[in-house]
Amino acid sequence: MVALIVILFPPLLIAFLLVMERVEEPLRRPTSQREVEEFLGSATPGEVGTLANSGIRRAMSRWRARRRGRARSAPRPVLTERHHAMADADVDPVDED
Repeated sequence: MVALIVILFPPLLIAFLLVMERVEEPLRRPTSQREVEEFLGSATPGEVGTLANSGIRRAMSRWRARRRGRARSAPRPVLTERHHAMADADVDPVDED
């Protein structure tokens, strides 16, 4: 029994370390400016609260998880400031004659 533990422990430890490396890789990757802009354009109030309370890393991980879940269902377009300006320009002003 001890021999079996001695034989299996090193490969199991290496396998665990390899799995942890894959888990830690996204955590080490810095947040890009594009991702921050998308976050600020589409964040929910809960995600903004997470940003205020826990910082950018936790807020971005929550936002990425929501975005991954949404990508599996129906994708929604993200409106940028340019799209908002174009949408505002399409609205007809009320005539005040």
